[in-house]
Amino acid sequence: MEGQGGSESEPTRIMVAVNESSIKGYPHASISSRGAFEWTLEKIVRDRTTGFKLLILHVQVPDEDGFDDIDSIYASPGDFQEIKDRDKKRGLHLLEYFVEKCHRIGVSCEAWLKKGDAKEVICHEVRRVEPDLLVVGCRGLGPFQRVFVGTVSEFCQKHAECPVITIKRKADEMPQDPVDD
Repeated sequence: MEGQGGSESEPTRIMVAVNESSIKGYPHASISSRGAFEWTLEKIVRDRTTGFKLLILHVQVPDEDGFDDIDSIYASPGDFQEIKDRDKKRGLHLLEYFVEKCHRIGVSCEAWLKKGDAKEVICHEVRRVEPDLLVVGCRGLGPFQRVFVGTVSEFCQKHAECPVITIKRKADEMPQDPVDD
């Protein structure tokens, strides 16, 4: 990609931050994550698969990703290990979806899991990995909902040390409650 600061042998590295759907009983990529990923493939990568490398980051938020079963009883240290193992499997299943799609179309990729506050971890990983671009999904919440939910995309726009593209959900993908994703 001459003229963009690198040689032709160096692909443009795009980090795509992905998360799991918050809709109960739906252990898949969130609507926003799928939208950001698909947009990256359709509008940036297109058919130039050798010119890009996708860096797929999934941040598991400890409070969100483990305690679906309110009625569970934790009586031994092993009980907690089971939760950690289950969370890791769910995270790996999520990454597998994106990696398989990349391999199917022939674009190189790397994918990894981190735990913590999504907005902080994404910005930390941007500093560490130094991608050329960060793509994040956005639920398109109104100002009232944003106050209570907070948005990872807005934080990344302000703090990530690379250009950031935010992709909103399409109108026809909106769940009944816009806070769901």
